[in-house]
Amino acid sequence: MNQPNPYQDGGDYQWGPAYPPDPAEYGHGFAPAPLAPLGGQGAPGLPGAPLLMIGDITVVQDSVVTPNGTLPLKGAVWNVTDLSRTEEKTPTHAIVLAVVFSVFCLLGLLFLLMKERRTTGFVQVGVAGGGRHHTTMIPATGPETLYWVMGQVGHARLLSA
Repeated sequence: MNQPNPYQDGGDYQWGPAYPPDPAEYGHGFAPAPLAPLGGQGAPGLPGAPLLMIGDITVVQDSVVTPNGTLPLKGAVWNVTDLSRTEEKTPTHAIVLAVVFSVFCLLGLLFLLMKERRTTGFVQVGVAGGGRHHTTMIPATGPETLYWVMGQVGHARLLSA
């Protein structure tokens, strides 16, 4: 064993780092990261705080930021297309329960009134202005998704008027 014993009596061996450690010993010698600006002003060189977000379209104070670039907010044209559908069907377990309980009493047929609703598809939102156009697809999780998107786009239309 080459390593000194930290539990030995006497000697000048000190186990662990010097106490208290110098500030230069923390980290890897890099400068600390700057703090985020306060007040929702956003980072320098970027537009202000987002007013509205619809999918990957962000509306800020005077522009619309998309992955395709930045569009002016004034005069932007917004459109919404509903590409979703809602299906309603009687689930399999309701049919099985109706058959089983109809043997005992006719009230088992009430199980056939059970319905299952399922919404699939997307709501498409497009914005055009300043010679650019961007379209995003928002997954429809229920019949209310279209109304939520229409409310958001209505607010964006008010801002761009």
